[in-house]
Amino acid sequence: MPAVKRRTLLQALPAATLLPASLWATSEQDNVNPKQASTVVYELRVYHAAPGKLGELLARFRDHTIKLFDRHGIKSVAYWTPVDEPQKSNTLVYMLQHPSREEAAANWKSFQDDAEWKSVKEKSEVNGKLTEKIDSTFLALTDFSPPLR
Repeated sequence: MPAVKRRTLLQALPAATLLPASLWATSEQDNVNPKQASTVVYELRVYHAAPGKLGELLARFRDHTIKLFDRHGIKSVAYWTPVDEPQKSNTLVYMLQHPSREEAAANWKSFQDDAEWKSVKEKSEVNGKLTEKIDSTFLALTDFSPPLR
């Protein structure tokens, strides 16, 4: 390969600035995994625990739910509890990753139909429901988001 003269290189640089950033981002995204980048969705879930039930809800997740999620192809990203009141004493926030919306629906159905899950849920709620409300929001990463692991 012949050496490129400094002058030739410098003359070509202004043309590179005319390339749209989206073209560069697309080429970078293609190097990752094009199929995964286009279909992967994240699900943000917020559980509003019944009064005095957050500890029991966290124990159910710690001891049972996460293992059942794994069994049904539901990938846990992270789990949080708020630092400040009033949410501190009654809120669990977590994020899941799904290969697609369709697989998310199928995996949730499989999870909810699981006999072990039904038993765990029933036993954990013998003294009343652990949640008052569950919010779910499906999200897609933006093109400028740092990659999640």
